[in-house]
Amino acid sequence: MTQNKALPPYRLHQSLAYHMSVAARVQEKRLDDGLKTLGLTRTTWCVLLAVGVEGLQQPSEIALFVGIDRTATSRALRQMETAGLIARSSGAADRRTTDVILTDKGCDTLAQGTPIAMDNNAGLDALLSAKEKAELLRLLGILKARDPQSLPRL
Repeated sequence: MTQNKALPPYRLHQSLAYHMSVAARVQEKRLDDGLKTLGLTRTTWCVLLAVGVEGLQQPSEIALFVGIDRTATSRALRQMETAGLIARSSGAADRRTTDVILTDKGCDTLAQGTPIAMDNNAGLDALLSAKEKAELLRLLGILKARDPQSLPRL
């Protein structure tokens, strides 16, 4: 098959999207490898943060914070409850709602995962100067704000 002469060739290694994707995958793999030692995924780690750090208790709030749908949230909560990381109960004010709290094991796992996540971020931060990091954050913020398909969180 030959290249359509009317279209310029697509140069993968000159693509901003390609470079962003590779950088994200490297960071994600490093974090995944660390979290795996605790029996966590990035999603379950984010749920731990939502409940244990942000104080979110409703599955809908957790889903919005993590940037996943309710089905994925329910799946993660079910896995985490089975693992003893969280407990769910009916809401005190409205029995139709569900409240989520961390168990002692969940609190311990959050404490163990925090240095892993911080080390992952520090490794990335070490590759850039403070000025470069600020510029990258500024530019990524522009891309996120201007992209109509931008996700609120991941």
